[in-house]
Amino acid sequence: MRNQRQVVDYALQRRALLAEFHSGRVSTMDVCDATPYLLRAARFHGQPSKTSCPVCRKETLTHVSWVYGDELKHAAGSARAPEELERMANLFGEFTVYVVEVCRSCGWNHLVQSYVLGTGTPHPRPRRTAGQ
Repeated sequence: MRNQRQVVDYALQRRALLAEFHSGRVSTMDVCDATPYLLRAARFHGQPSKTSCPVCRKETLTHVSWVYGDELKHAAGSARAPEELERMANLFGEFTVYVVEVCRSCGWNHLVQSYVLGTGTPHPRPRRTAGQ
């Protein structure tokens, strides 16, 4: 995706959590705790990945992109498909995308990456006049 900047990869955190899980220090209930809202977002807005679930190994993971930013107003905090992200990147000055991987079978979920999208130029806010 073009215009990605300030990219943060959470692979080290993921690896550490999975090491804790496989050693038995963290239970399945602690790592497989996807909410119904996240599972629904994965179903309708997710993008399949090529990686199989590291916990149940039954299914490939789904990536869900969540958007946040002041300019987004009511759309902030919602899941978006890749096509929508491309369109939004051309409409808004700046917003942050958080990509979460989800297993729709066991509920494993983890933040994979975050990045900033947008045109890079903030949209001017409407000026208030003295009478408003």
